Amino acid sequence: MMCKHNWTDYHQGINHMKKSTTKISLAIATAMLGSTISMQAQAAGFALIEFSASGMGNAFAGAAATAEDASTVQFNPAGMSLLDGDQFSGVFHVILPSSEFVDNGSQSAFGDPLTGAEDDGGRNAFVPNFYWVKQLGNDAAFGISVTTPFGLATQYDDNWMGRYHAVESDVRTININPSISSRVNDKLSLGAGINVQYVDVILSSAVDFGALCVAQLDSASCGALGALPQQADGFAKLTGDTISVGWNIGMMYEFTQQTRMGLAYRSQLKHKVTGNADFTVPSAVSFITDAGAFADTGLQATITLPDSLSASVLHQMNDDLTLLADVTWTGWAKFEELRIIYDNPLQPNSVTTENWDNALRFSIGANYKMSDTLKLRGGLAVDNTPVPSAERRTPRIPGDNRTWVSLGVQYQLDKNMTVDVGYSHLFVNDTTINNTFESSVPTLNATLTGSYQASVDILSAQLSWKY
Repeated sequence: MMCKHNWTDYHQGINHMKKSTTKISLAIATAMLGSTISMQAQAAGFALIEFSASGMGNAFAGAAATAEDASTVQFNPAGMSLLDGDQFSGVFHVILPSSEFVDNGSQSAFGDPLTGAEDDGGRNAFVPNFYWVKQLGNDAAFGISVTTPFGLATQYDDNWMGRYHAVESDVRTININPSISSRVNDKLSLGAGINVQYVDVILSSAVDFGALCVAQLDSASCGALGALPQQADGFAKLTGDTISVGWNIGMMYEFTQQTRMGLAYRSQLKHKVTGNADFTVPSAVSFITDAGAFADTGLQATITLPDSLSASVLHQMNDDLTLLADVTWTGWAKFEELRIIYDNPLQPNSVTTENWDNALRFSIGANYKMSDTLKLRGGLAVDNTPVPSAERRTPRIPGDNRTWVSLGVQYQLDKNMTVDVGYSHLFVNDTTINNTFESSVPTLNATLTGSYQASVDILSAQLSWKY
């Protein structure tokens, strides 16, 4: 064991360590917080809008007013009553992000440059959606959707420059949304649904045990152990899951046969995540665990995923051309902090301030009917980030304001079946980051400073069947 080493400061160090258990415990909590902080993050935070290929071709302009296929269950359940017959839609999206970090003076708490390489944390993702609508008669309909309304996937090398802030971030959701709708009269339709949402989380980061060693002992002693800052990294990994229930409502109003408006609201969902924190501690500093620190433990966190409100307009100019527009508000301002509660009493609660802003998304689009079997789509959108500043941005969620350019095509296979293909390229503003790792132990306060050069490509395909 290392306690047998010829190290004159060992016993003094152990006594100091025991007196500093609270300080170390706060460091542990903060280390895990670095692994969980970006649970909230991607199109407006990490809310996903990729729900249909038909909508993708329009950058989702007018999505709450179109009621073109069964995906209206997700965008506005009131639209189910406007559909012709029973319908099923199956959709898949391939999301291809690039998010390359460029360093601009990142440094440790000691003022030294952060070691490691620059990296691209973008990770490709496959997102499927399914919808089914059943007409009930008397201008009523029932539908169900299975979607992924929130998601996050970034993956960096274990030894990259920002490893103390983030390595892996994988947040997956499955939302099952049974809904009903009713056509009140020739102009007004209403709809409502219940959302059962499952969230699964895997988040990890490196822990600078060399910096913790110096906080407890001194540089000479830690050097003798081979545990200087940035030279004795450990690892922290969080896994957890939760299920929560929310609701949504919608309405559509037809001013004329050519002009229709849709409003759709989705409630916030409060998730109580339970899971486990797993630590890997370098053998050189394993004595730190003697006081109960860095032991694997359970944890809890309450995460509120935001509510949203969409207002859409559809206007049919003539038999061939339809114009679309949409504004969507997402209530990210509720995300003021992230608080982690650990089962291990030696690891007190962790709190990190976020102070995100509400976000707006604006989109316009058009459909042009080339023939009885072929329809062309196009759209533009501006999607604003809720992250308020470079200081609050983390490498798990490095996005910024983005501009969508979208194209799509629909082909009518027969009178009951259509195929849609949509493509979007997202131009992301060059994104600055100046995020300091928050800890009550000053030697852990590394700062990641630089910029992200990012873009996203999305390809979607959809089969819709009316029967």
